[in-house]
Order: sequence, then C-alpha cells, then structure tokens
Amino acid sequence: MAWIEIVPDDEWADNEALNDLYEGVVDKGHGRVDHIMSIHSLNPRGLAAHDSLYRSAMAGTRNLRKVEREMIALVVSLENRCHY
Repeated sequence: MAWIEIVPDDEWADNEALNDLYEGVVDKGHGRVDHIMSIHSLNPRGLAAHDSLYRSAMAGTRNLRKVEREMIALVVSLENRCHY
C-alpha cells in the first residue's frame, strides 16, 4: 500500500480552505473524511477537483439511475483490483 503524506485530522480545522472542503466530503455515517479524499489535504484545489469529478460522475446523467452508476463504479474498481 502506498503512503501519502496528509494533513493530520487534528490540524485541518486550522486551514480555512481545507476545513470548508472537508465539511462537504465528510462521511456522515462514520464522522470522518475517507482516505481517498484526505490524500488531497496538501492540495485543497485537488480535493475540490476530485469531489467535483466524483459528484459529476455519480449524478451527472439522466440516462442511468444512481444504483446503475454505483454498479459501474464497483465493476471498474474490481477490474482495477482496487479494494476501495
């Protein structure tokens, strides 16, 4: 597994740009920011771009229902051998 330096949880609240972004991407069920998003903590613009891309991919079409988009994402992750 790769190791990527991130802003520690107890420090990101001090960074206004990061704090605002994290509030939008926090996993409400677990009360934390998922690792896939926190790896962008050193580059808040990258986090904003990732979040925007994800939201567009998961809600940006009327041709597929959300469950169908989630299924496609699952199959792509399996093909890429991505455990996340």
